[in-house]
Amino acid sequence: MIEIVRHIRWQDILDILIVAIVLYRLLLLIKGTRAVQMLIGLGLLLIALFLSDYLKLHTMYWIIQSFWAQVVLAMIILFQPEIRKALARMGETPFLPAITSASEFKSIDELVRAAVSLGNRKIGALMVIERDISLKDFVEIGTPVDAKVSREILLSIFHPASPIHDGAVIIRGNRILAAGCFLPLTLRQDLDRSMGTRHRAALGITEETDAAVVIVSEETGMLSLAVDGTIESPLDMGTLRDMLTNMFAEKKRKK
Repeated sequence: MIEIVRHIRWQDILDILIVAIVLYRLLLLIKGTRAVQMLIGLGLLLIALFLSDYLKLHTMYWIIQSFWAQVVLAMIILFQPEIRKALARMGETPFLPAITSASEFKSIDELVRAAVSLGNRKIGALMVIERDISLKDFVEIGTPVDAKVSREILLSIFHPASPIHDGAVIIRGNRILAAGCFLPLTLRQDLDRSMGTRHRAALGITEETDAAVVIVSEETGMLSLAVDGTIESPLDMGTLRDMLTNMFAEKKRKK
């Protein structure tokens, strides 16, 4: 044992630390997503490969080995959303300087007040709040607004008579960038059947980016918050405000 320790170089320790950090970040990235189940399936296939080789099951071994020859391509296809999310986080730079805490928290209050009003009237809504990863691609397919976040504007956008009420609103800092934006739907099969298209769209955008999405159900008026591929529901006005405030306060501390 002592002889082995003597032959360990500082480069070996650095190498192990880098690999450990990368694996840890990857595990955090896929936590709670469908990639976990896929990785378990790949692990079972790997075990089957070793067992078929040990037990001399030549046909089974050949079939699994042939699959592993294409495993890299298969993983790229299967984990496409997770890979896109990881690359977006790695390459993202702030699009605009961070606004002052006071104006950002005022926007959160206006958004929450709008969500409560919409919920009381049972008017469905999707309000997407940009965080570190830019939502520029989704903004471009919507209708430009570029207005200060306010309860009145949000209510007018999601009014049933509005031509853009069906899409999502995207907010950056204290500005509404666009409305009528279309979001990607999650492909998860384990969701409650009561979750409609709005909830699936909210999960879809939070699986691909780090955005936070406030959802107002058209059927029940219930308020929900989607972050990192999960939904917290139902929420009252105070809980929703606290969750959003804590989320962006933590973002400020990290900066």
